[in-house]
Amino acid sequence: MIRLENLTLGYERHPAVHHLNLTITKGDLVAVVGPNGAGKSTLLKGLAGEIPPLGGHIHMGIEGRHGVAYLPQKSEIDTDFPLSVFDLVALGLWRETGPFGRLGSAGADRIRQALAAVGLEGFERRPIGTLSGGQFQRARFARLLLQDAPIVLLDEPFAAIDTRTTEDLMRLVLDWHCNGRTVLAVLHDLEEVRRHFPTCLLVAREPIAFGDTARVLSRDNLKAARRRSEVFDDHAPVCRRDPEAA
Repeated sequence: MIRLENLTLGYERHPAVHHLNLTITKGDLVAVVGPNGAGKSTLLKGLAGEIPPLGGHIHMGIEGRHGVAYLPQKSEIDTDFPLSVFDLVALGLWRETGPFGRLGSAGADRIRQALAAVGLEGFERRPIGTLSGGQFQRARFARLLLQDAPIVLLDEPFAAIDTRTTEDLMRLVLDWHCNGRTVLAVLHDLEEVRRHFPTCLLVAREPIAFGDTARVLSRDNLKAARRRSEVFDDHAPVCRRDPEAA
């Protein structure tokens, strides 16, 4: 489903994560872990098509990026924007309706069903700025449900939310996995990774280990990740952009 060949991603030609070579097959449930600043969020942005590679290649087993549903960190969303919960979730149908399309009764029913699936039935007209952190994350997951994409990218989906919401949303993630979707999630709770994610990628601006979670999260690998993150040179020379990168 996803193949990375010597992939380097970064900003202003400075690498945030580099030399990634791995293959993720259809239906894999993958946790992406590593120290702060390890390039985890940058990797998801590259897979979502938000930033171009500085080098190497991303091969996706889908037509374009239309088969990708991407959940960025909550800090990237302005909750002061005057938007209702219904309208936020309706954005999950954007590819079907376009900017001027009509939802119709069928689309409205799908939105209400998605809200019910995440425990927000009756919240349709609430402004998003009035939601708690957990409620807001539930609404964002409802939007993902409507996208119905074969690849789902989640950047810190359980950060700063309550335990009950985490458990409810984790069940949705496991349902996606059981239904054959490919899911990559950036996570910090290693015990949660060990409980639910059979496959793990450990990065520290470069790959440390990838594969079976129990093997990847060994004491030696975690020590190596911390060590490589600490010695990274922020003043290293910029990367040459690969003209063949895609």
